[in-house]
Amino acid sequence: MLLPTTLCLTAAALVINFWLGMRIAGLRQAKGISVGDGGDELIGRRMRAQLNFVEQVPLTLLMIGLLEVAGKGGAWLAPAGGVFMLGRIAHAIGMDGSFKLGRPIGMFLGLFLHIALVVVAIMAALGRY
Repeated sequence: MLLPTTLCLTAAALVINFWLGMRIAGLRQAKGISVGDGGDELIGRRMRAQLNFVEQVPLTLLMIGLLEVAGKGGAWLAPAGGVFMLGRIAHAIGMDGSFKLGRPIGMFLGLFLHIALVVVAIMAALGRY
């Protein structure tokens, strides 16, 4: 069974994760730091932003996939997942400190989607959706 929403969102996640890694690599190269953050605060922030992405995205994609398999995704799931990915980008930019609202925007969008996914999953499991 093809899961188009999960497939597209996972592809987007891989592109975003690549971008997050390249931001770190570029900064490391510019500062001559090959391993770790070398005590550089911005490299540390970018590393943490990528780790936060890796912490948040897999379970979200799993739940999206499970809802899609259960036939409960509907037309709302792909746009909601897209907004979640944009929130992850905003969070990463906010971690740099240049767009301070990015971090809380990203956190809010992620938490909001997680709550929505949990509610839909519980309703689906109870046969009420």
